[in-house]
Amino acid sequence: MNGLALFAIATGLVVFFALAELAAAVLPILIVVMLVPPEERQTLAALVAAADSSRRLRLWPALRTAVKLRRNERARR
Repeated sequence: MNGLALFAIATGLVVFFALAELAAAVLPILIVVMLVPPEERQTLAALVAAADSSRRLRLWPALRTAVKLRRNERARR
């Protein structure tokens, strides 16, 4: 019984970390699709690609950049 409990805990941890990684990968995409207007998505994608050369999109720097760009655009109007 002890081996089965250990196996269940290990499996639970693996599933938890796999789901956490999946959420970390999908969450920035969902934010961009839901919150960024369609006409600004291409510009944001180019900006994020230039600012972050890593494979994974970093959520907070991308959001700060998007907010800064949006505020600058509103200030110009």
